Amino acid sequence: GEESLILLDGRHEFPFSFQLPQEPLVTSFTGKYGSIQYYVKAILERPAAPDQSVQTELQVISHIDVSSPALLTPVLRSQEKMVGCWFFTSGPVSLSAKIERKGYCNGEAIPIYAEIENCSSRLIVPKAAIFQTQTYLASGKTKTFRQMVANVRGNHIASGSTDTWNGKTLKIPPVSPSILDCCIIRVEYSLAVYIHIPGAKKLMIEMPLVIGTIPCIGFSSRNSSITSQFSMDMSWLALTMPEHPEAPPNYADVVSEEEFSRHVPAYPPPIDCEEQLCCPVFAYIQEFRFQPPPLYSEIDPHPADVEEIQPVSFML
Repeated sequence: GEESLILLDGRHEFPFSFQLPQEPLVTSFTGKYGSIQYYVKAILERPAAPDQSVQTELQVISHIDVSSPALLTPVLRSQEKMVGCWFFTSGPVSLSAKIERKGYCNGEAIPIYAEIENCSSRLIVPKAAIFQTQTYLASGKTKTFRQMVANVRGNHIASGSTDTWNGKTLKIPPVSPSILDCCIIRVEYSLAVYIHIPGAKKLMIEMPLVIGTIPCIGFSSRNSSITSQFSMDMSWLALTMPEHPEAPPNYADVVSEEEFSRHVPAYPPPIDCEEQLCCPVFAYIQEFRFQPPPLYSEIDPHPADVEEIQPVSFML
């Protein structure tokens, strides 16, 4: 207020509060050539004495929801480069990369899907990195500062070979959220997938990123179809054979000669494999391993010159 107070000796406390403006405030940020800072400052005016003041910094965060439709769209880039010089070209190197969405938050891991084809004669190395670009605007001039905040490296790819990244992850470190609506400072991010080529300029593609503050909930269920295109169902590996398979029983102990002659005709009809095997072959592995094999007969399509042909039984 405007009223003056007479305070006695001792400690006095005055609680106060401020309502932040309704218009969006820019996120607090300290960069290479500038900063956006907020302070709470208290001033004590005294008659016939200098004013006293104290201030403390206030952190402001402008929230960015990565669940917005604009930040949920996948990003895909591809590029090709011819390696060599003048007429001594050795072949092209092609690169295509994709991320499932544009918006992420701190601590999240970005799955990267990429395909690299090396048709050159050189050994190449694929890499990926997250870059932060700070842009400062003042007095009609612009100054830019760019730095790498995270990176990951792939395996070497020999000449004539290809490599595929089926969701190679790159974790986002603690960084400032994106600042896109400030007239003096902008903070932008990008995911770069590039290939180091010895003796040549690297092949690079960049995909825009937005680092938000409100994480996306339930994204994996909505985009499971995207991930399924780059993954393989390996659940059947659990049905592996034991280290020491059980030996099959003796055929004579299971089927007697009398039972065999009663059920097996002289010329058994051919077996229709398509009708009997109506499910995957792996479903029969466990059954054959623990039960005796079925009766089986086989007739030679080119019999020898004998007067009588007898059916021959086999045990599998």
